[in-house]
Amino acid sequence: MDKAAESKHHMPVWKWVIIAVALALTLTWLFLTPEGLLGKADAVGYAVCHRISARSFMIGDRPVAMCARCSGMFLGALLGLIFQLVQGRKGKMPPIPVLVILGLFAAAWVLDGFNSFLMLTDWFPSFYTTENWTRLVTGTGMGLGVSAMIFPAFIQAHFKTWQKESPLGNWKQVLILILAAGVLDAVILLEIPWILYPLSLLSALSVIILLTMIYSMVIVMLAKKENTIERLRQLIFPLIGGFIIALLQIGVIDLARYLWTGTWEGFVL
Repeated sequence: MDKAAESKHHMPVWKWVIIAVALALTLTWLFLTPEGLLGKADAVGYAVCHRISARSFMIGDRPVAMCARCSGMFLGALLGLIFQLVQGRKGKMPPIPVLVILGLFAAAWVLDGFNSFLMLTDWFPSFYTTENWTRLVTGTGMGLGVSAMIFPAFIQAHFKTWQKESPLGNWKQVLILILAAGVLDAVILLEIPWILYPLSLLSALSVIILLTMIYSMVIVMLAKKENTIERLRQLIFPLIGGFIIALLQIGVIDLARYLWTGTWEGFVL
C-alpha cells in the first residue's frame, strides 16, 4: 500500500484530540455530579432551570430534573425534533401561518412565565393563578416552536443537499404534532413515577441535544464549512465539537451555581 492510500486510512491527529477532549470532559463531569441517572439529569437541569420543588412534578419525594415549565419546553422540543427527523432531510422553515401559531405558543409561554414571576413578588397582583399544568402546557408549546426553528436551521447549515420543503408544511403535520404534544402532557400530568423517571432523563438529554446542535452550527459557520456535508458520518466531528462546548457550558454554570449556593438542590421559595 502506497503512502497516499495509507494516509486515507489514518485519522488526523486533531480528530483524536477532539475525541480525547470529549471523553475526558464527559468523565470529569460524570465524576463530579450527583450519583445515579437522576442525579446526572438533575445536574443538567441545574444549569438551565431554577428547579423549585413546588413548581416541579415529583417522583416520590424528589422533584424531576427540571420544573414543570422547563420539562415541558425541553420534552416538547425533543418531540418536535423527532417528528421532523423521521421525515428526512427537510430544511425549509415553516410557512407563515404555522409560524403565527408557534408565535402564539411563545406568547403564551411568556405570559404564563411573567404571571408566575408576579406570584413571587409584591410589586403587582398576578393576572391569574399559574399552576404546574399551565407551566407544562405553555412550556411544551414553546418547545415545539424552538424545535421548529432549530431543526431546519441545522439542516440548512450542515448539508449540501436537502429537501426544499418544511416538515411542518401542512396543517395535517401541525395537528399531528400538537396532538402528540397533548398526549405527552396528559401522560406527564398523571404523575406516575415510573413514567416521570424516563421523561426526566429525556428532558435532560434534550438540553444536551439542543445545545450540541446549536454549537455544531456555530462551528461549521466559523470554519466556513457550511453546506458541505454529503454523508451522515461527516456530521460526527461537528457534533462532537458542539457536544464539547455544550458540556462546558453546562459544567461552568453548574460550578458557578454550586459555589454560590453550596447545594445541588433547587432554589427555595
